[in-house]
Amino acid sequence: EEDENKVNLVIGIAKDDDETKKQVKRRIAKVIKIDLGYKGLKIDFELLKKKDSIVDEKRKIKYIGVASGKGGVGKSTVAANLAVALQRIGKQVGIIDADIYGSSIPTLFNMEIKAPRADENEKIIPFETHGIELISTEFFIKDDKPVMWRGPMLGKMLNNFFYDVAWKEDIEYIVVDLPPGTGDVALDIQKLIPESEMVIVTTPHPSASHIARRAGYAAKSLNHDILGVVENMSWLNHNGEALKIFGEGGGKEVADKLETDLLQQIPIGQPEDGHPGIYSMGEDIGVAYIGLANKLVKTIEDK
Repeated sequence: EEDENKVNLVIGIAKDDDETKKQVKRRIAKVIKIDLGYKGLKIDFELLKKKDSIVDEKRKIKYIGVASGKGGVGKSTVAANLAVALQRIGKQVGIIDADIYGSSIPTLFNMEIKAPRADENEKIIPFETHGIELISTEFFIKDDKPVMWRGPMLGKMLNNFFYDVAWKEDIEYIVVDLPPGTGDVALDIQKLIPESEMVIVTTPHPSASHIARRAGYAAKSLNHDILGVVENMSWLNHNGEALKIFGEGGGKEVADKLETDLLQQIPIGQPEDGHPGIYSMGEDIGVAYIGLANKLVKTIEDK
């Protein structure tokens, strides 16, 4: 950038090694700043194995990030049921549980927690359930010990999910269950999938909707398109009466502030067949998720 006397570089590397990157930056900085006299230098590293992964642009996979401002609003439940609904309307779907500290997707699917296997190319084989492929931090944690990782380790785990998993070639949609809030993982996701579309989850309660707006603003600041807002736990059906336990209006407020649509209001419920988290096509909530999936697909594919 001649007008700013600055150089931007993207360097392809074979291995995500911090020490190698540090050495390369130091040597290039000497050439750019001292030998050539430029004042500014920005270096981005890109793993060369990107070309053999789901983030390869040639695969044209559509990403839907599911985000919330705080925990406890049912974000992961929405992500899991959305993935299943997309599969039910005929899409090939995968789900990445990127909620590193609070991974719960396998539990919602009632899956056995065990370490994944690798294929002949040393890529991780994702698990499959309800017709969708799935990978989660939960499969890599032993004895229910809490995750105590710092930023760099979190980034490497996410890299593994996007670069080192043997996803099927025909996958069309990847649903990414993001951690609540606006921390480092959200920034790492932005680097991996800058074209991700976002769904913001809130409850009707004012405190949840207030914080959900922050997640939406953060997504916008990272240039993600916001598809809309899902209001979860909107009411409880008690003998035909809708009890609005958490108040009302939170989802609409978030949508209005973010200048987007309120896509769906999901009532409080429990799957009738005793399943811990996935609703069937015979339940009203399951049908509501089908409606949500259809809206999202239409919006994305009409672009």
